[in-house]
Amino acid sequence: MFSIAICEDEIYLLEELRKKTEAYLKTRHFPAEIHTFTSGEDLLKEQRPFDLILLDLVLPGINGLEAAKRLSYSSRIIIITSYREYAVDAFEVDAVHFLLKPVTEERLYQAMDRAVNRSGQADDRSLALVKSGNTHILPIRDILYCEVFDHRVCIHTAGDDYEYSGTLDMLEKKLDGRFFRCHRSYLINMSCVAAQEKGTAMVSNGDRVLISRRKQSEFMQRLLDHLKNEVI
Repeated sequence: MFSIAICEDEIYLLEELRKKTEAYLKTRHFPAEIHTFTSGEDLLKEQRPFDLILLDLVLPGINGLEAAKRLSYSSRIIIITSYREYAVDAFEVDAVHFLLKPVTEERLYQAMDRAVNRSGQADDRSLALVKSGNTHILPIRDILYCEVFDHRVCIHTAGDDYEYSGTLDMLEKKLDGRFFRCHRSYLINMSCVAAQEKGTAMVSNGDRVLISRRKQSEFMQRLLDHLKNEVI
């Protein structure tokens, strides 16, 4: 059964989120179990996979961002906070959405719909890649960035690197709108951008990707557009 975790230290807000989530599930006729936590430590102690986590960023002890980084399993995460400036932090844990408090029923339902349906066609696309003689099916969403290195195209994920037999131009046509050609030698997944400095972007695993001078303005616009779509 689909499992949802809600982590919020303010008890009245936790209860409010639980009730709204239950109402959402009833409205959508979607069966799921809900588990509640008041701290990042309690969430981590559970040591069980959740399909979706509604996670407050400001928590006592381990904050929400650190808790998300320490999770030993992959979950869809909706970040909840009172501070708009934390939107960029959501990229560090590949959060699917970012909600500002107070969380209205309408905005929560929008976020839940889009998070629950994230396994739709666009997110299910994959590439077949060969590594050490074995074929690997790699979900496109797992790609952090792609680069031309030593006349080879290398695809980087959080867990491994893969070699692509075609050109970067050919690979670009196989990817979707999340990817941006920020340099003649790089394609970057805008959903995985954790930070940006002049001339480079850092992705969620800490690697840095070059941004060409003529692409910097367009890169910033793409990043702002992506953030705007995530903050609802």
